[in-house]
Amino acid sequence: MIRVTGLRRTFGRGKEARNALDGLDLTVARGSVHAVLGPNGAGKSTAVRVLTTLLRPTGGRAEVAGFDVTAEPDQVRYRIGLLGQHAALDEELSGRQNLELFGRLYHLGGAAAARRAEELLTRFDLTDTGRRAVRHYSGGMRRRLDLAASLITRPEVLFLDEPTTGLDPRGRAEVWQAVRSLAGGGTTVLLTTQYLEEADQLADLITVIDGGRRIAEGTAERLKSRLGGDRIDVVLRDADQLPAAERLLAGLAGAGRVAVGADRRSLSAGVDDRMRVLTATVAAFAEAGIEAADIALRRPTLDEVFLHLTGDRRADPRDDQHTEAVSA
Repeated sequence: MIRVTGLRRTFGRGKEARNALDGLDLTVARGSVHAVLGPNGAGKSTAVRVLTTLLRPTGGRAEVAGFDVTAEPDQVRYRIGLLGQHAALDEELSGRQNLELFGRLYHLGGAAAARRAEELLTRFDLTDTGRRAVRHYSGGMRRRLDLAASLITRPEVLFLDEPTTGLDPRGRAEVWQAVRSLAGGGTTVLLTTQYLEEADQLADLITVIDGGRRIAEGTAERLKSRLGGDRIDVVLRDADQLPAAERLLAGLAGAGRVAVGADRRSLSAGVDDRMRVLTATVAAFAEAGIEAADIALRRPTLDEVFLHLTGDRRADPRDDQHTEAVSA
C-alpha cells in the first residue's frame, strides 16, 4: 500500500541546507501496522508529510495505494486518513458535532454525516460522551475522537504521526486498543513513534530510521535478536565483590563480554543456555560467598536495539517540526 524509493527532502539552501530525508526506502504491506521508529530529527514527521501530500519531496519516488504522491495528490488524499501530533478538534463542539462537521467537510450529506458520526462514536466507545463538549474530554478520549474523525471516509491507509505523545498510560492504552481494532478490520496503518513499547505492542514490522535513511527493518523479535539472545542480569549487594563476580559470570555465560553498570554493582551478560547459566550462577556465587541482591533472566529490549542502532547521542535540536515550521 505504500512504496517509497530513494525519497529525499532538503530544507534550506547552501551551507544551511539539511537533508531531513536522505534516500529513504520503505514498503508497507496491505492490512499491516508498520511502525517507523527514530529519534527526534530522524525524518519521521517529514516522511509522513510527504506521503500525505502536505510536502513535496526534493527527490525520489513515493506511492500510496498505487498513486504517486507528487503526480496524483488528489487520488492519494481521497484514500488516506491522517492523525497528526495535535488533535484537530473544535473544543466548544461536542464529539458528535465534531464528527458531523468533518463529515460535511468531506461532502457527506447531513443524514449521511450523522449516520457516520454515530457509527464512529460506537466503534470508539464514545457514545456516552458524544454530546459533551470536547473541552471536557480526557486526553485519551480526545485522541480517540481525533482518530475517529480521521476515519470519516473509511480510508484505505491511515497515517498516525506519534499519536500518543503527551498521553498518560491510560490514554495511551486506549489509543493502542483503537489502533488494534483498526488493524483487525483490514486498515493499513503507518505509525511513527518514539515510544519503543508502542512499536513493540502494535507493529507487524518496524523500520528504524536515522538521518533520513533506513538503518534497520524487521519484526520486534528479529530486531531484538541483533543484540543476541537472552541475558542474565545480576545486582550485587556489595560493590567490592564486583571483580570476583565479573570473573565468575564471564566464565559461566560464554556469550560475549560482561557489561558492568555505572553503579559498579550491576552486571549483564549474554547467555546461550538460559536455565543452565542461571542455576550455575546462583550456585557459583553462593560457593564463592558473593551476595546478590537480584539475579534475573531477560530478553533484549527494543530500547537497547534502538540505542545500539542509532547511537546514544543527543538528538539534533533542529527536529522535524522545527525545520518544517521554519520552512513553511
